[in-house]
Amino acid sequence: MKKQNLTLTIDTTKATGKVSPLHYGLMTEEINYSYDGGLYAELIRNRAFLDDAKNPVHWSSVGGATLALDTALPVNNVLTTSLRVEATAAGAGAANDGYWGFPITPNTNDKASFFARGSVGALTLTLQSRDGKTIYAQTRVSAVGEGWKKVTATLKTGNVAPTTDAIFTITAEKPGTLWLSLVSLFPPTWNNRPNGFRRDLMQLLVDLKPGFLRFPGGNYLEGNTIATRFDWKKTIGPLETRPGHPCPWGYRSSDGMGLLEFLLWCEDMDAEPVLGVYAGYSLRGEFVKPGPDLEPYVQEALEEIEYITGSTSTKWGAQRAKDGHPKPFKLQYVEVGNEDFFDRSGSYDGRFAQFYDAIKAKYPNLKVVSTVGNEQPASKRVKSRKPDALDEHYYRKAADFIRDSPTHFDRYDRKGPEIFVGEWAAHEEIAPWLPPSRNLPATPSMKAALGDAAFMTAMERHADFVTMQCYAPLFVNINPGGRQWRPDLIGYDALRSYGAPSYYALKLFSTSVGDELLKVSLAGAPLLASVTRQSKTGKLFVKYVNPGETPQAVTLQLAGAKSVKPEATVTTLAAPPDETNSMENPSKVISKTTKIGNIKPEFSYTFPPYSITLITLETR
Repeated sequence: MKKQNLTLTIDTTKATGKVSPLHYGLMTEEINYSYDGGLYAELIRNRAFLDDAKNPVHWSSVGGATLALDTALPVNNVLTTSLRVEATAAGAGAANDGYWGFPITPNTNDKASFFARGSVGALTLTLQSRDGKTIYAQTRVSAVGEGWKKVTATLKTGNVAPTTDAIFTITAEKPGTLWLSLVSLFPPTWNNRPNGFRRDLMQLLVDLKPGFLRFPGGNYLEGNTIATRFDWKKTIGPLETRPGHPCPWGYRSSDGMGLLEFLLWCEDMDAEPVLGVYAGYSLRGEFVKPGPDLEPYVQEALEEIEYITGSTSTKWGAQRAKDGHPKPFKLQYVEVGNEDFFDRSGSYDGRFAQFYDAIKAKYPNLKVVSTVGNEQPASKRVKSRKPDALDEHYYRKAADFIRDSPTHFDRYDRKGPEIFVGEWAAHEEIAPWLPPSRNLPATPSMKAALGDAAFMTAMERHADFVTMQCYAPLFVNINPGGRQWRPDLIGYDALRSYGAPSYYALKLFSTSVGDELLKVSLAGAPLLASVTRQSKTGKLFVKYVNPGETPQAVTLQLAGAKSVKPEATVTTLAAPPDETNSMENPSKVISKTTKIGNIKPEFSYTFPPYSITLITLETR
């Protein structure tokens, strides 16, 4: 095929703007078993026996025991239900099937804890194969009595082969009745934090070097109803005081991933929190009228901000210290609600104004974000106050991103509110909300990654006022029943994980970005490129997307550069559009890095077809 002859001109004489240090970040919500069964490392499913009011789902009988839910003598007013185990013989008990199995790895210490009462002698805790023929780890704990007692133990595996073919059992030494509540099992976690996160998933996130984390997430923040919103006060403190709540995506959230855990997640990634506060609207249309009815929710948000940022002399800052983190967290942005363009009542303008005024009065330095952006009709946007930033969401075909990205943000008023692209993702052809998408892989192909990269060049070219952006959704459990939405950035089961081609596209962008924007133009083709400069070193990061089947021969002109280091680093992500990564082949589409020489202020480079390329240059 004939190569195209193009010229990419980069003006190095002056920066056109400063790159927001928070430009690349992460968005999270409880969808696709992102927290329970995902990042949150708890291995027991339905640990508090609250997932179903009638049956102990995900628990089964061992050795002929009879299982039933019991509310007669709860641990406390939060753990209202226990599992009653009628052990008819020695060795009888209960088994949990986990989140599609348990991760068994060699020489690993798993930490177990639970509340128990009864008279069945000593208890044996076991990780074993589903057929019971293989014991991976086992330990014995002393007998409990008639009153509730918290039991802790460690299960250590030996030199076993990794597998998810495992269940967890608690069995009795002798016949009798045993009651169990809040049964928990944690593998080793990131930074060894109690109640912490999966190490492999955290490593994938840390490797992206995100500047921020938007939480607790979109629909998850709102809930289907006001009563099932993310009620932050019910997510702090000891696990036995957290009741959990229904998640909008069809399953129950344990709330083990609470407000403090989100903040520690930020701390562990060296990222800033971007806090979403509940703003009086829920997914099924319930809303709170602005005025006195809304005031308790405004106060709830102010107290949440105090928990995050307040000194220990404040009520909620003191509570944070009691919960284990005396030092306040940094906070710059607070988002009022989520996707309030769906609110047909027209109440968002008034609700936003009430939150805006209260937040600014107490925390004048905080920036307040509206959830209705320029991608929505003008009639839906906030008019009574000027938001500091607008949250815009884009779920589009890859081809649409490629077509629109060269000019999309050029039409924005740079003097207007900052732009926070709080959710975006390219899909191949079928929209995520359409039923046929359920038949597609959970994670996207290279075709989607090319659309993602094209859109990232547009956002990066305007990273002075597109101050934050994040792909969504972040996670998906790939087991049957684990997915509610696609495409997703990172896939996993109980044991393994992998990044989609879009993950590697994002990593290429987020880990190589300067602090200055340079003007860039492309003669001969639509502009799918961006260039930033590291002011202290003069290093240039040139990002270029070739979404077509033909190689593109490009002359790069570094206008105004006196000299350039003769060697450059080239990182390329390239593959046919239909290729993708999977659990079976997690590295089929990943970036590769090489060196090229003979670099001058004007040089030529041929970008391969279907490619995303980073050229790192050093000017002098």
